[in-house]
Amino acid sequence: MTRSRFLVSALVGAALLIGPSLAVAEDATAPAGDDPVVAVVNGQELHQSDVLRSAKDLPPQMQAQISMLFPALIQRLVDLTLLSQAARDQGLADDKRVKELVAEAETDAVRRVYLEDKIDAAMTDEKLQEAYKQYLAENPAGEEVKARHILLKDKESAEKIIDQLNKGADFEKLAKENSTGPSAAQGGDLGWFAKDQMVEPFSKAAFELKKGEYTKAPVKTQFGWHVIKVEDRRTKAAPSFAEVESKLREQLARKVIDDEVQALRKTAKIDIKQQAAAPGTAAPDAAAPATGGEAPADGTQPKAQ
Repeated sequence: MTRSRFLVSALVGAALLIGPSLAVAEDATAPAGDDPVVAVVNGQELHQSDVLRSAKDLPPQMQAQISMLFPALIQRLVDLTLLSQAARDQGLADDKRVKELVAEAETDAVRRVYLEDKIDAAMTDEKLQEAYKQYLAENPAGEEVKARHILLKDKESAEKIIDQLNKGADFEKLAKENSTGPSAAQGGDLGWFAKDQMVEPFSKAAFELKKGEYTKAPVKTQFGWHVIKVEDRRTKAAPSFAEVESKLREQLARKVIDDEVQALRKTAKIDIKQQAAAPGTAAPDAAAPATGGEAPADGTQPKAQ
């Protein structure tokens, strides 16, 4: 894409984001009919479906307000239609640059539809339930504690805090007055956390405490010396299928794409020229050995959380 094409895309996107003004969005109720005409531009009818289709490139937060923004979206589509009509009047439909863009769009479209068909075929209820069972196995229900802590710079200071607690001092008040940690203002409150969410010495000490107990000796970590109090304990329930469905669908879709690309590679004839180089860079020495392995087909997949 040329620099001017980038500039036009940016300017048109900004200028026509919502059209002349959001102030026109007073009543978004569509006229009666399955797909009513909402505007006529130089004899060209624009339907409700055209407006909704044109809104697909808007940010999600705007798409969630389609009803309120509908009048402004009509104005936006009118502007886009005027630009398209002006371009066709100049004969740009037969321009070489337009044909190149259409070819690029077609290539992207057929690839997208191909993958959508593969994903739809693979995205069965059975596959989703299998993925859910695997997710539960990898993310089992576990115990959590709700705790507070007081972070001190040295062991002696932590021992003095413990002495005060032994005499009945209030933990939250001591944390606000003495803790050097970022949670001091909240009385050392750390909320709920699992064992693997904290550094090992801290977690080990916290999970050995019963509800209402505090550490009788300072706990040392790389952050300093801690006095910890556990206020409550619970077993974290496993997430429901509905809570992780979107994540499971994304993981399955990625797997379908990866599997499909690898299957195509096995039967394809691919001749990568080692001497080829990116524009502006020197070609590598043909005699030099190639390094590295085959690049992933769809990027590195993050481990499921």
